[in-house]
Amino acid sequence: MISKSIQLKNGLSILLVDTDSFPTMTMMVLIGAGSRYENKKNNGIAHFFEHMAFKGSKKYPSAYDISSAIEGMGAEFNAFTSKDHTGYWVKAPNEHFEKVTDVLSDMILHSALLPKEIEREKQVIVEEINMYEDTPSHKVSDLFDDLIFAGHPLGYDIAGTVESVRSFTKQTLTDYLGQLYHPSNAAIVIAGGLNIRANDRASIVNYQTIISERFEKWNGRKIKKLNRFISHQNSPKIFVKTKKTEQAHICIGYRSFAFTDPNRYALSVLSTVLGGGMSSRLFTEVRERRGLCYYVSTGRDLYKDTGYIVTQAGVSTDVKKLNEAVKVIIAQHQSITKGKITDKEITRAQALLKGRLLLSLEDSHSVASFYGIRKLLYGDIVDPQDIIASIDAVTKEDVVSVAKDLFVEKGLNIAAIGPLSEQDIHLKN
Repeated sequence: MISKSIQLKNGLSILLVDTDSFPTMTMMVLIGAGSRYENKKNNGIAHFFEHMAFKGSKKYPSAYDISSAIEGMGAEFNAFTSKDHTGYWVKAPNEHFEKVTDVLSDMILHSALLPKEIEREKQVIVEEINMYEDTPSHKVSDLFDDLIFAGHPLGYDIAGTVESVRSFTKQTLTDYLGQLYHPSNAAIVIAGGLNIRANDRASIVNYQTIISERFEKWNGRKIKKLNRFISHQNSPKIFVKTKKTEQAHICIGYRSFAFTDPNRYALSVLSTVLGGGMSSRLFTEVRERRGLCYYVSTGRDLYKDTGYIVTQAGVSTDVKKLNEAVKVIIAQHQSITKGKITDKEITRAQALLKGRLLLSLEDSHSVASFYGIRKLLYGDIVDPQDIIASIDAVTKEDVVSVAKDLFVEKGLNIAAIGPLSEQDIHLKN
């Protein structure tokens, strides 16, 4: 892949990533805005504006005008909101790059924010919140975030609450946009078969010119303040949401470290050994050997100042079987702290991580996300081969060391949803 990094005078970062593939591309606009920059009153506003961006703009007055303009190019489009960033993207044939840029820029910079559309969208998002409430396998991860980041915006639900969403006005939206939607807090990436060669200055200038025409008047350089998370946990924490379900869903996890920490690659290997794929320890021990769950997986979420590793499983509502599953999961954590992990497990986990990374980069959307999020959050770009080298460099000793640091009893957090109570989960035999 050939990548070029450009910065406009207003501070906006632009990345061009030529995958030397089909003449299609994904254009993604990323903003350093998400639920961690909200408060109780405006919780959900980042996600709300993500919706409103598609409801009409200066040049494309309605949702239909936007969707018909994009789909009329044979393109796909969508957006997403996370804890620390929001993204808008269009995937289209290369020949429509100028039109794609025009639509995306107008949606983001000149959103109409019509009061009638705001009121209509409130009910749409309330129904989205209700949908997640009725999806316990999704809801349990929100409960876990709220538990492990108690009292901090990182624990907030990205969609907000029914009460907060219903309170939003146009002023709520414009205030939030004024705080976070500015060019130095954004990155644009165009990835795909761009037909750029190593010294193809003409093509690069063409892309830059088109983007500049739409985004160069975007201004504002306010610096967002990071509300850093500081942990004060001194004992295990358990939270259970009692609800009638046919299956209990449970998250078991521990805080870790920031996404720039050098131990992040060892953490990835550790989480993959535990619950990455059908050959992982927990899939084998909890599902295959004991039949205690249908699904079980381990992953990690990392942010600028903190993070966590968590195992999630859907288990029986029978309290005895649920506690057996909890016991097995924690026992596997502890076995690694004692050095009980093989070189074969390390190698398998490394191969899985590397393979999934490379497979994901077959798609221009994933390439745009990979490079764009890295630029936005880390402030640089990285070659995938460098990440592969870092994964390969992880040793058994690295993994055991991280496990010892993280898997401590006082740092344990368990969130669950199902027909049970907190007293039903037993940490002691």
